[in-house]
Amino acid sequence: MNEPTGDVPTFGVEEEFFVVDRHGHLSQAGDDVVDAAEAAADEQGELQHELTRSQAEAATGVCRTHDEALRQLRGLRDDLSAAARRRGYRLLPAAAPPLSEVDLPSITPNPRYERMARHFGATARTSLTCGCHVHVAIPDAETGVQVLNRVRPWLPALLTVTANSAISDGYDTGYCSWRYQQWSRWPSAGSPPRFASLDEYESIVDAWLRAGSILDRGMIYWDVRLSENQPTLEFRIADVAATPEEAVLLAVLVRALVATVQHDAAPPPALPNEVLRAQLWRASRDGVTGDCAHPDTGDLAPAKAVLDDLLARTAPVLEAAGDLDFARDGVARLAAEGGGADRQRRRFADKERGEDVVDLLTGGG
Repeated sequence: MNEPTGDVPTFGVEEEFFVVDRHGHLSQAGDDVVDAAEAAADEQGELQHELTRSQAEAATGVCRTHDEALRQLRGLRDDLSAAARRRGYRLLPAAAPPLSEVDLPSITPNPRYERMARHFGATARTSLTCGCHVHVAIPDAETGVQVLNRVRPWLPALLTVTANSAISDGYDTGYCSWRYQQWSRWPSAGSPPRFASLDEYESIVDAWLRAGSILDRGMIYWDVRLSENQPTLEFRIADVAATPEEAVLLAVLVRALVATVQHDAAPPPALPNEVLRAQLWRASRDGVTGDCAHPDTGDLAPAKAVLDDLLARTAPVLEAAGDLDFARDGVARLAAEGGGADRQRRRFADKERGEDVVDLLTGGG
């Protein structure tokens, strides 16, 4: 195992999944599967309930190496998958449901989730998406805001890495990350603005709370935000990855980016949020085998070329963390084989059956 050297921050990964029946439709068994997997699990990390009863969540502990994160994510997925199979269900690592659903899943019987459902109505009840969140340790909140300002231009490229929701509701959406489009309906979701200070960050959150557009600070849904529960910067930009390897690839790129920009002396890029939103739209459409905006110019470039530039810019940190070969291999593999969305689209093209996409992602065919 490659051990990090120098001042490399720790990180952690959270993944959301659907729990589907044997035909691939959303179930109401997410809570039962989480409880059963938690009772049987002997891995590090944590299993959690999610907004709807069709979902399950897994979170690693604090990780120092990509090997450690990969081991934990594989173990957590295995625990959830085994618990689901014992009950006649399957764990589905897709960011949007591939099949058309007649009945929506129930809201998880949790006071906070039930309050959200009452307050936000159809936005909450139809938010059938699964994401991947990466936490990276930061020294303090003020530093976190300055890092957030500097990583904003790289969000489109990061979105392409795990884009995994091309097929939804039984058809090809035309987007590699349809989840990103769906999730953006929440009033606090989307790209964060450039903040002058931590005070400005907090003033916007306070205004949201006073307007009732969020019910608590856990509903700060920006694509990257200050974590409310850990001393971390939390990246929420990504789809749940099709594979643990792609989730960890995202995580090491994010960690390296945070560590690289943290010591930048130049002012943060003056990227208007209206422009960043448009760039994210393009990245959600094209994914890793298409084009996305280059952070330096704003011009479109192949996503692979932008990720190569990210690798070059963060190479010293990746090398210090023991992640450089892993990251280079992962980006090369995505360029050669496509990501989750590309694999979904290829499988769907055969017979235009969402069930085939479910089989692909659950290992059932």
